[in-house]
Amino acid sequence: MLFTPVKPMLLHMGNNNEIVDSDEWIYDIKWDGWRILLHKDKDRIEAFTRHGNNVTAKFPELQIIAKSIKADKAIIDCEGVVLRNGVSVFDDFNYRGRLSNKHKINQAAITHPATFIAFDVLTTDKSFMNKPLIERKDILNSIIEPSNELLITPSVVGNGSNVFNITKDKGMEGVVGKRTNSTYKTNHRSHDWLKFKHFKYMDVVILGYKENPFTMIVGIKLSNGKYRPVASVEFGFKHEEKAAFREIAKQIVTNVERDVTWLEPMIHCKVQYLEKTASGSLRIVSFKGFNFDKVPVESI
Repeated sequence: MLFTPVKPMLLHMGNNNEIVDSDEWIYDIKWDGWRILLHKDKDRIEAFTRHGNNVTAKFPELQIIAKSIKADKAIIDCEGVVLRNGVSVFDDFNYRGRLSNKHKINQAAITHPATFIAFDVLTTDKSFMNKPLIERKDILNSIIEPSNELLITPSVVGNGSNVFNITKDKGMEGVVGKRTNSTYKTNHRSHDWLKFKHFKYMDVVILGYKENPFTMIVGIKLSNGKYRPVASVEFGFKHEEKAAFREIAKQIVTNVERDVTWLEPMIHCKVQYLEKTASGSLRIVSFKGFNFDKVPVESI
C-alpha cells in the first residue's frame, strides 16, 4: 500500500439546513485545494493526488514535512492548500500543481507556499482504517508535530451549525461532517462523510450552449457593453427546462462554431457557484432557473 496510489474515501453533499449538532458527528473545516495523500517511510516522502498522480516533485516543502511526521511509516490524508490570511485559495494551489519547470517550482514555493492540512491517518506500521474516526484523530494528533508546512485541521465534536456559521463569516468553503464511529473505506463515497458548502448566487446571461453533454456557456455584461463568459454550466437542469431552452435558443442563434451554438444575449438565468477565481471565472457552478425579470449585474 505504501508508495502506491490509494483512492481515498469520498464525501456526499449534505443539506446545509440539516447539520446535526450531535456528539455522534465530528466537524472539520473544509479547505479548498487538492486532496493529497502523503506516504512516508523514514526520510522518504511522496505525495499522491486522489486520482493517483505522483506530485512529489512539485512541492519541495515535502522534505520539511517529513520531519513533522513522527512515525517512521505513515499514510496521511490531507488537503494541499495555499493559505492567504488563514483562508485557502484554490487558484494559488492549482497554480502550484500545474508547474513542471524546476526553477518555477522553487520560486513558487516562496511566492505561493504550500501547506498540507491533515485530517486522517490510514496507516503507520499497521493499518488503522478499521478503527473509528475519533480514534484515528487521536492517532493523527500523536504522530504530527505541526509546522508551517503541515497542520492538523481543527475538529469539533457536535456543534456543527456554529462551525458552519463561523466558516461563512471568515469566507471559507464550508465544513465537513463525519460520524465519529466511521471507518475508512478506500475508493468509497460514504453518507457517513458529508460536505456542507457556502454557495453564492449570480444572475447571468446565456451566451451559448453545447450538446453531449448539455452545457450552457454563461456570462456577464461588461461596462463597455460587451459580454464575457464566466462559466460553463453542466449541472442542475430539469428535462423540461432544457426542452424549453432549445425552443427559444433556435430562434436567436448567431453562429455555430464547432460544438458551440452561440446566441444573442437575451436569455437570463441564475446560477449557484462556490467561488469566483482571480480572473473572474466561477467555480463549481450549477443552474438554478431562468430569470426573466433581471438583467445580469455588470462587472466592476
